[in-house]
Amino acid sequence: MASRPVVSVFTAEGEEESVASTTKMPGVFLAPIRTDIVHHCYTNIAKNKRQPYCVNKYAGKMPSAASWGTGRAVSRIPRVQGGGTHRSGQGAFGNMCRGGRMFAPTKTWRKWHRKVNVTQKRHAIAAGLAASAVPALVMARGHKVDGLAEVPLVVSSGIEKIQKTRDAVTLLKKLQVYADVEKTIASRTQRAGKGKMRGRRFTQRRGPLVIYDQDNGLTKAFRNIPGVELASVHALNLLQLTPGGHLGRLIVWSQGAFEQLDTVYGTLTKPSAIKKQGGVAYRLPQPMMKNADLSRLINSDEVQSVVNAPKEGTKPKAPKANPLRNKKAMDALNPAAEAARKRATTKQAEAIKKKAALTEAKRKGTAKGPKADKAVVAGKAKYYKAMIADDS
Repeated sequence: MASRPVVSVFTAEGEEESVASTTKMPGVFLAPIRTDIVHHCYTNIAKNKRQPYCVNKYAGKMPSAASWGTGRAVSRIPRVQGGGTHRSGQGAFGNMCRGGRMFAPTKTWRKWHRKVNVTQKRHAIAAGLAASAVPALVMARGHKVDGLAEVPLVVSSGIEKIQKTRDAVTLLKKLQVYADVEKTIASRTQRAGKGKMRGRRFTQRRGPLVIYDQDNGLTKAFRNIPGVELASVHALNLLQLTPGGHLGRLIVWSQGAFEQLDTVYGTLTKPSAIKKQGGVAYRLPQPMMKNADLSRLINSDEVQSVVNAPKEGTKPKAPKANPLRNKKAMDALNPAAEAARKRATTKQAEAIKKKAALTEAKRKGTAKGPKADKAVVAGKAKYYKAMIADDS
């Protein structure tokens, strides 16, 4: 934001550029540059010059058509009646049909316009004015400001008495502003699309904005220069200050308009005496930080003296382990888990050893199983012999 106390005022008369005097920097140039407010207000204000449009309410509904109903192995979409042409039997009315109506046809009673809070609009204009005094933002927006002596550019009130376009061009060339006009002239191109048929055949970039206090022929002199726009300081428009919602418009001020800014918008300490809404004077928004250099604030001795020293050797926190899978995590939760685990391991080892010994004894025939009944054993042998005899 611009914080210098005075601004040079260049003379509008004579052949060469010269400084006539200096004037105080208005308080509005100290307002915070709020791109979010500017984008919000610009988007909604720009909607207020739209014209309602809609399709004909009968479009796509003109043919005589009715559904064939179910049972004919075709969809239930209405079909054109009659015969003798390819059109008969074709689907109609639906948005998926050839020649049918569109989905959700547009209506003229759509919500076209938007109301924007008055204070928000004033904050946005204040931000646009503050950004116009920052050369970096003006250059970033694409304006040619290399030859300018100073930004913001203030010209004596003699500029308001210019009545001829040739005099206006001469003044712009003297102030080194005409390079931006030439950029605008060179940018004129034919629009791509149907807009060529609708009265907006060409597109071109925006040039400088001339802001005046009293119109003594000024508007007729500048209005025919490509890209140059004019505005009264008492009726500034956000659409002109921030075209496209982009901050940093190149502005040529008349001295009278520049000195009226404190009256129109007030200062950071004194509210405006003119712009009132409901009897309450408008106060300029104040920045949250007096010094926007955040790194300098953080690294200052005053802040660093009360900041805790960086902690060294801090071990990063380990991820949480699942106790059912992690032995150490289970031991931390259950002190008896290790002893139980040992008992289970010992018991399992003994069982495996006992089973291996039994298997080995069975293989050798020395296993000591339950005593078999001799009569049962004899019966089994007798039955086996009888079965073999039958087979033979």
